[in-house]
Amino acid sequence: MITSKIISNGILRALATILIVAIVLYFLYEIQTVIVYLCISLILCLIANPLVKFLRTKLKFSNSMAASTTIILFVLMMVGFILLFVPLIISQANNLSLLDTNHLQQQFTETERSLETYFNIQHVDLNKMLKDSKVTSMLDFSYFTSFFNSILSFMADMGMGLVSVFFITFFFIKDQEIFKDQARRILPDNNEDKILNSVTKINHLLTRYFVGLLLQLMVVFILYLIVLIIFGNKNAFVIAFLCAILNVIPYIGPIIGTTLAGILTMISLIGHDFQSEILPTTLYVIIGFLVVQAIDNNISQPIISSKSVNSHPLEIFLVILISGITFGIVGMIIAIPVFTMIKVILKEFFPNNKIVSVLTERI
Repeated sequence: MITSKIISNGILRALATILIVAIVLYFLYEIQTVIVYLCISLILCLIANPLVKFLRTKLKFSNSMAASTTIILFVLMMVGFILLFVPLIISQANNLSLLDTNHLQQQFTETERSLETYFNIQHVDLNKMLKDSKVTSMLDFSYFTSFFNSILSFMADMGMGLVSVFFITFFFIKDQEIFKDQARRILPDNNEDKILNSVTKINHLLTRYFVGLLLQLMVVFILYLIVLIIFGNKNAFVIAFLCAILNVIPYIGPIIGTTLAGILTMISLIGHDFQSEILPTTLYVIIGFLVVQAIDNNISQPIISSKSVNSHPLEIFLVILISGITFGIVGMIIAIPVFTMIKVILKEFFPNNKIVSVLTERI
């Protein structure tokens, strides 16, 4: 028989559960930066696993030496990545300093008139539109100070974040076996094997995924570099490298990279004739980048991604699309790793479920 006391106790338990969940969620929200550091460190650890295994087995490095060597390589790669942009910035600054604004405006006006004549478009006076709209009177120049302060704050946070990530990554690499032993002691005995099997498979598949991703970026980088060299871009290596990195963002990254390559190509050609050199070369570079993206989207990306995580290319496309619509760019980046983890866990804990067996038959 249900009494008022039982009902009240049930309500109190429910309220207590809700309160505990709310406190936990609030706590996770407050330490979200630490969680991000842990996730980045875990990804770096997965990427470094093949190298660490090589150092330990082939070169007989100790755990500490292998971890230290790996972190040093990561730091050198990061420093090299930053130094790559110094020549690019200096070169673009020199090109901008040579800019003849009067000549450029004259060329732009001539091009605009040619396009209007060709497409039979009514002339639009942009200068008059800007004056009538009084845009300059609405500008608040105090935003520039706030923007500068934001940049300084971002750089300070970035420095602290990098130190924290590398520190955590060092111990993730060095003490992997210790963490596994401690996890075995904590895990419930009835599900210990399933959880450990899930972790092992996830570790294996995600390592393959991130290594495959690096291979894909290398292929895209080489193709971008070939396109830029063909059309005589002086900063071909740096631009190709930056645009290849942007390919980490599925679908949107290549668009940003192509736009950036076009802008940097135009800036690098400042001083040349706009109609006969700047515009055609920029269009050729953009077309070349679009061809590279077509090759990447239809050949290298589906093959590498699907083979590394044992998923069908259409399955990967749908997961990325849904994650992008739901969680934006961040969702698109983490879609495949998270989906792979979910599949592995479902297969371990619900192997007899028909839907799960169909989704995980490749794993």
